[in-house]
Formats: sequence, structure tokens, C-alpha cells
Amino acid sequence: MRIRSILARLWAWAGILLTIGMVLFLFGFVFWKGAGSISLEFVTTAPKGAVLGMEGGIWPAIAGSFCFTLTAVLLGGIPAVAAALYMVFYCRHKKLQSLIRAVIQCIAGIPSIVLGLFSYSFFVRDLGLGRCILSGGIALAVMILPFIEVRAEKAFRELPPQTIQSSYALGCARSYTIWHVVLPACRGELVSGVILGACYAMGATAPLIFTGAVAYASAPTSLLQPAMALPLHLYLLVAQGATSLGTAYGTAFVMMALILVSNLLATLFTGRSERHGSHPHPARRQRRL
Repeated sequence: MRIRSILARLWAWAGILLTIGMVLFLFGFVFWKGAGSISLEFVTTAPKGAVLGMEGGIWPAIAGSFCFTLTAVLLGGIPAVAAALYMVFYCRHKKLQSLIRAVIQCIAGIPSIVLGLFSYSFFVRDLGLGRCILSGGIALAVMILPFIEVRAEKAFRELPPQTIQSSYALGCARSYTIWHVVLPACRGELVSGVILGACYAMGATAPLIFTGAVAYASAPTSLLQPAMALPLHLYLLVAQGATSLGTAYGTAFVMMALILVSNLLATLFTGRSERHGSHPHPARRQRRL
């Protein structure tokens, strides 16, 4: 048994070190290839040049990506958390739960290119929204909704039952318990899931090609206008050939850095919430109520 335990520990450490090594190698390689393009001017100016992107920077693409992502988080995160609350605290019919879970799983299994095509047909053409940030944000919201809902539902189900029962025993209504006990206790997991969903949306390309991202535009000022996006800009730079590869690597590094920082923030926020007692002791919660 001792040998098995040692082998399992070595296997775990080898996997961790291999994963860290691959991430460091990927970041190092991309940075080495794009170091000649990365600068403060590159991040804060617009692209230009005879072949778009060979000169200048990527600021409109960064601003557009943030606009698409924030729109997706607002339109997808709120319904996802609401669906998770309904599944855990309100829905008592097993068949209805199975149906809702099947729908969520089906949405999660839709290829992003198909989702983009549907969004183009329905939102851009039929509803007349046109190619804009709102159309792209809706497409991304549908894409990340199952991602956030599964994590939110897991957080709610892992909440200690004593915490809920203590609130009910004190005569608190279910709505009061959700707003003042459940959501504060699961705040870390919810914020982490939303941030990770935002990272997922920021790296998506296929839905934006059909709905709202364009090859060139200034920094967006309205949800009803198209905008540049980092994934599409990177794709176009690579498609232009060797003349734009340096800028493509620089763009890739900036996008990777933004996603990495967002993931680290999600991890730090979750850890901070756990250290400060995301799931307080029932007696302590009773005193607060």
C-alpha cells in the first residue's frame, strides 16, 4: 500500500509539473515570437498599414472583446444563476428537472459555428438587429449559459444543509434565505464561475464571425454597432501570411495574458471567500439572522 501511495503521489506531481511546464512553454514561445510587436503603443493604438494589422496596435480589438464579453456575461450569467436557483430550491418535479437538465446539456453540446449561424439567421436577419455587439453578445451568452449554470448549481447543492435548515427554523422565508444566506455563502463560487465563463466567451471566434465582429472598426461606443474582437483579429492576421505573423503572435500573447489574469482573479477570489468563511457555521448564521 505504501508503494502505491508513493507512486500515486509521484504521478500527481508529474502531472502538475507537466501541466505547468506546458503552460510556461506556450507563453514563453508566443512571447518570444511576438516580442518585437508587444509594447505600450501596441496595446493602446489602432491597427493600420497597407495590409491592416502590419502596423499600429490592437486597442479597438481589446475594447471590442471586453464589450462582447461583458454583454455575454450580463445576458447569460443572470439567467444561468436563476436557473440554478430554480433547479435546487424550487423545482420538485423529477421529470421537469430531467427536462431542464437535458435542455442545458443540449445547449452545451451545440458547436459554436452552428450557434453563430443560428444567431445570424435569427438575431441579425429576422429580428433586424444587424451585425452588432448586442447580436454577438447574445450568441456568446447562449454559449456560456450552461457553463455558468452547472457551476452555480453545484455550488448551491454543496451548501451545508444545516445552513438552510437553520434559516427555515428561525421562520425566514425561502426568498429571504436565498438572498441573505445562500447567495452570500456561494459568492466566491458564483463570481469564479462567471469569470471563467467570461474567459470562455472572450476566446470564442465562430459566433462573432457571423454576428458582430468585423475586420476593422474604432473602439465601440454603442451596443448596436459592430466592433473588432481579439480572436477574429488574430485569425485575420494569421490568414494574411508570414508578413503579419509577428503581430499575430503579439495579439495572441495579449489575449492569453488577459485570460490568464482573469483565471487567476477567479482563483484568488474563490480562495479569499473560502478563507473568510463562504459557508459559515450554522450557529454563527443564526446569530446574524
